[in-house]
Amino acid sequence: MNILVTGGAGYIGSITARLLCERGHNCVVLDTLENGHLTSVDPRAELVVGSVGDHVLVESLLREHRIDAVMHLAGYIEVAESKEFPEKYYANNVEAPRRMLEAMRVVGTPALVFSSTAAVYGEPARVPILESDPKQPINPYGASKLVFEEALDTAGAQWGLRSIRLRYFNVAGAWPDGSLGEAHVPETHIIARILEALLDAEETGATPQFSLFGTDYPTPDGTCVRDYIHVCDLARAHALALEALSRGEDGGVYNLANGQGYSNREVVAAAEKVTGHALQVTEEPRRPGDPAVLIADATRARERFGWRPQYPALTDMVAHAWAWYHS
Repeated sequence: MNILVTGGAGYIGSITARLLCERGHNCVVLDTLENGHLTSVDPRAELVVGSVGDHVLVESLLREHRIDAVMHLAGYIEVAESKEFPEKYYANNVEAPRRMLEAMRVVGTPALVFSSTAAVYGEPARVPILESDPKQPINPYGASKLVFEEALDTAGAQWGLRSIRLRYFNVAGAWPDGSLGEAHVPETHIIARILEALLDAEETGATPQFSLFGTDYPTPDGTCVRDYIHVCDLARAHALALEALSRGEDGGVYNLANGQGYSNREVVAAAEKVTGHALQVTEEPRRPGDPAVLIADATRARERFGWRPQYPALTDMVAHAWAWYHS
């Protein structure tokens, strides 16, 4: 298939594009390089620097490369930033891809896989979270993703777009040999922040330090519990969803998750075990808006695509990411 991968120079996008190339698909990567990296783009893919909001450019790419489907991974992802600049998130995560949808309608591109987020659920009504549970996002980031999901529903009803939306929580890890991984600036993901602290300590000889926010939650060890998914498992799920659409199967919404959670203390312990370095941990008060437990149910994805995580162990995610930091 000929696939347009938006955001294909970013963390998840670059690994997804590489996996698609490995599976024999032809990929065109569209990325502004605002947060993506030129060196992360698979050499088998064609990189076009530009925005999904550029209707003329997107329409041209869809026609020129005879695109069969779009893999949409471009978007802003920082919760804290979304609270400070909600209009920025609405413009980039809703308005820009709506123009992309219009280009797809004009050209007749029939299918799209959307990298959404479990943040659309907000404070969960229950754990594990099901796709049918209430969608009540508590920040502009989650709200922007939900609005675009609704735009996909509208496109399906109005002109027949078939789409699959994939919702997930915390992504971690790297390509197993460490050749491709996470490079956010600034870094906000807990595993990456821990490993950056340990790497800096290796280089400077300083004692690595890390802050845990909230140690009095109603969880076994008092810290937040989150569902982590390996980035390669996430990429494979995107590829399986795309291939399901290519077979003419219906779209829909699917959670992606391990179905089990790890606490922040367990994340610290896994990092210490893998790297052989000890962290000096400082306990800080809770941050507002952090639920105690966030775990999703991925039964539908297993039943529909036969998808199961190949790297469910937290130590694998940490080890692969650590290899990336040393590459």
